[in-house]
Order: sequence, then C-alpha cells, then structure tokens
Amino acid sequence: MLLVLTQDLEHVGKQGEVVEISPGYGRNYLLPRGMATVPTQHNLRLVERFKVKLQQARDAKIADIRAMAEQINRLGGVNIEAKVNPEGHLYGSVGAAEISKALKGKNLMVESEMVLMEGAIKETGIYAVKLNLGYDIETELTVAVIPGK
Repeated sequence: MLLVLTQDLEHVGKQGEVVEISPGYGRNYLLPRGMATVPTQHNLRLVERFKVKLQQARDAKIADIRAMAEQINRLGGVNIEAKVNPEGHLYGSVGAAEISKALKGKNLMVESEMVLMEGAIKETGIYAVKLNLGYDIETELTVAVIPGK
C-alpha cells in the first residue's frame, strides 16, 4: 500500500515521502491517526508546496545560525567567574550549562547541548571550547575561567 506521510515517523520515513507499507498498518494505524494520507494528485501537489516552504524555512534557519556563529567569532570569548582555592582549583566545575548561561547573557541563544566538551573544567585558565550550533555548523569559543567571589 502506498501512502504519503504527513509527519516524520521513525523507521518509516520523513514527512512528505511516499512510502510503501503493509495494508493493515496503513489502514488501522496511520490513516485513522492522520499520520499519512492517500497519494492523490491533489495531496501530492500539497506535499510539493509544503516541501518548498519547509526548504525555505530550513534555509532561513541555517542563515540565522551562520549569523550567530559570526557573532560568536567576533565576540572572541567569555569570562566565567568561579570560586577557587589558593592553588587555583575550582570548588565545583565549569561545564556546558555555565558556558551556555554566559553566552545567553550576551544575547546568544546557545543551549548547553550545543557545547561540545569532553569533561568539565576544574581549574582556572583559558580553554578553547567547540560549539555545534546545528546543521553541521561549528565554531570555537575561548572560555576564560577566572577567580570569582
């Protein structure tokens, strides 16, 4: 049975794809729940229009992410204050959440999942941290961990 998916389904396909599935799965699960529709000429035209709009939205989002990467590159780095002992070791650690918070303080919407770190920072110093902003756009940020209050 051929159906056009109206949403992304894991192990089946992406939204807008025409997929061949078993008749029972289509008739009893996908069609009643609105997850797929019959591939008529009208539905296929709607899918094509939707794909164009989806591609335009994706292109706009990629442009926004590239602009944010440029802003991060111009920023150069961020300073994060942390409590330290006399030897320069942190009482806690600086991780992705703290770096994300510092960037959000500079009006850059970087989520902690976008910060690529192998481990937490446990000493004062200057560190290079990679950011994966999505759509395979990566940039590097300098993080200076300095003694704070």
